[in-house]
Amino acid sequence: MADSATSRQRPSLGQMRSNSFLQDHQQYKPPINQTIGEVLSAQLDEVTLTNPIKPDPERVTDSGIIHSIFNHQSNQLPQGTPRIVATIFYKSANPVHPHYHPDASPALQPGDKLPSPHIPAGSAPSVDIEKIPREPPAPEPEPLDHIYGPYVSQLCLTNFLQTLESLPTPYQRTNTSHRCLDREEHPRVVEVTISPPPNPAYLSFSDLRKHESIWRFEREWNVEVVLQQESVFRRHKRLAVFDMDSTLIENEVIDEIAKFIGVEKEVSEITERAMNGELDFSASLKERVGLLKGVPADVFDKLKSVITIAKGARELCRALKALGFKMAVLSGGFQPLAEWLAGQLGLDYAVANHLEIDPVTQTLTGKLVESKPIIDAAQKRTLLKSIAAENNIPLSQTMSVGDGANDLLMLHAAGLGVAWRAKTKVQLEAPTRINGESLTDILYLLGLDNEDISELGKATE
Repeated sequence: MADSATSRQRPSLGQMRSNSFLQDHQQYKPPINQTIGEVLSAQLDEVTLTNPIKPDPERVTDSGIIHSIFNHQSNQLPQGTPRIVATIFYKSANPVHPHYHPDASPALQPGDKLPSPHIPAGSAPSVDIEKIPREPPAPEPEPLDHIYGPYVSQLCLTNFLQTLESLPTPYQRTNTSHRCLDREEHPRVVEVTISPPPNPAYLSFSDLRKHESIWRFEREWNVEVVLQQESVFRRHKRLAVFDMDSTLIENEVIDEIAKFIGVEKEVSEITERAMNGELDFSASLKERVGLLKGVPADVFDKLKSVITIAKGARELCRALKALGFKMAVLSGGFQPLAEWLAGQLGLDYAVANHLEIDPVTQTLTGKLVESKPIIDAAQKRTLLKSIAAENNIPLSQTMSVGDGANDLLMLHAAGLGVAWRAKTKVQLEAPTRINGESLTDILYLLGLDNEDISELGKATE
């Protein structure tokens, strides 16, 4: 009798013929005798139990990338791990695309045409598309600063960190930190410290400085990135040498002299080609000086009234002097004006070319003084090294600033070589480039912030 009762409770093939597959299989599920409250309380009790396969949170964190912008300080890298410092400058005076979309700018009207694409300065030997026998340049990236703010925004900073992580190097945990050097709200200059740097076996530091991903990041966010290897000597330089023309002053002196005799066009064309590295500097200098034959020797006194000292040059030199720097102007220009400029800025050395003067007529002969060396690229590098040695200063504690091709050797020889608003060729080849409005931007590369710069200014008053 019991067997027949049991057989009646078993599902039979005939019973599994409903229109619902789920209903057919409900008979195999155990009955639910719990209320919803009992189910929820049981789940809460399970949470307190130890899960034997739960991952260790420290181990998970250790396998990731830690950014200090998230204020997470655990799992620090070993002491002595190499670091690199990226100083990010927002180019507030030089927007990537000066013409906003008509929807975003009341000054423009619907239908206004945007300018045609062009090659940005510093990205190719020529900025003239017609002279490049290749396909037209790729469209410019979207200018994200117009969307997220004309400053180094938090999203800009995050994107920079993502750019570094995406570089083709073996994966490694990276610690980063940042500080705003000019102001906390809407900063123009931000310093980012990254540790460790990419493995040099896969990506050298010199290649990292010129990496295409960083260049694209600069274009997208309208910024410039200066990368330096962090050390005590990055922050404590002791010697600064400067080019004169188009660096400490806004003029090209030889072009100004040429105006007196009406050969400005001829001289300026040669000057431009020489500064771009298209001509031998010494040969081009002799050619230009030859055009100045007969100019009165007192021309340098007259030029002082038209010479414009570059913006920020006085403030930069005062700050460096307060820090105990030795400073020099090494110029491919001419000695009388180099000495005058050194007096104006408080420089310790002034070395430039010497023009020969006819003692009878007191006019320029169109020649250089043969007993004096020509201040070309090699001579500038030699002078940098000799001045450093004279003052017992290692090259790692030196800084050089220039804009022309004849400055490249000293830019590479110095501990920090800065191409300041330089010619295209120089921007491509120099270790560091800045195109700011004021020379005081160079102080940020030494790790100084606005408070430091202000204090240095007060110390020299």
